[in-house]
Amino acid sequence: MLSPEISEYYLRGGERERLAAGQGRLEFLRTWDVLTRVLPGPPASLLDVGGATGVYAGPLARAGHQVHVVDPLPEHVAQAASLPGVTATLGDARALPAADHSVNAVLLLGPLYHLSKRADRVAAWREAARVVRPGGVVVSATISRFASLFDGFVKDHFSDARYRPLVESAIADGVHRNTDTGRTWFTTAYFHHPDEMAGEAAEAGLVVRRRVAVEGPLWLTGPRLPEILASPDQTDLLLEMMRAVEDEPSLLGASSHLLTVAHSPSSTSPG
Repeated sequence: MLSPEISEYYLRGGERERLAAGQGRLEFLRTWDVLTRVLPGPPASLLDVGGATGVYAGPLARAGHQVHVVDPLPEHVAQAASLPGVTATLGDARALPAADHSVNAVLLLGPLYHLSKRADRVAAWREAARVVRPGGVVVSATISRFASLFDGFVKDHFSDARYRPLVESAIADGVHRNTDTGRTWFTTAYFHHPDEMAGEAAEAGLVVRRRVAVEGPLWLTGPRLPEILASPDQTDLLLEMMRAVEDEPSLLGASSHLLTVAHSPSSTSPG
């Protein structure tokens, strides 16, 4: 289901602590903030596809939701299933082990990263559309087409001559081709152009309501970011200000991650 270099990246803990500090912490806080506003209120049945070790499933379960994780790695499934209130199953986003119209919402907060072919991404969207109930919501996360370019300067990756070809490839066709497991950069992935997601979701039979810039350009603040996130007042201000501009189209390409919020055609839900 996953190529060897992608599986190796996650099994060696490539993402285990990423959302706990710095850029990753900003990504988590902003994603969580959006989820609390677009998901149905608890108790709702949520399918967390590609939910890994349950970084979102755990808090969602604590908030009163019924959360089931589907992930392609047995190690992730075992860790997610150990969380209170969370169940987990081995599976593929393109063929979900769930009945038609069986959940209130579907999260795709990772699968679209690693489906380089458009047909596979549409298949994942289509499966989400199949299992969500009429009026239900589907939330997907994607990586920006330009994220590796910006990250290369923030983290000085360009000092390694091997990094530039990865960036040029991603800009050219969206595919970040990192097949060398010895490199510390993000593994092989697909980086979306901001204008792509709506078409993929629509082809799967969903109606896109919103495209949201997760971090906006704030993830580029570098050493200043941990200082901001260490202050509750500064963090609250950051979240408040980002809510005001999260739908601004001109910020989408500057954000490291994007969220797409879609509903089944019968939905009348806000968001």
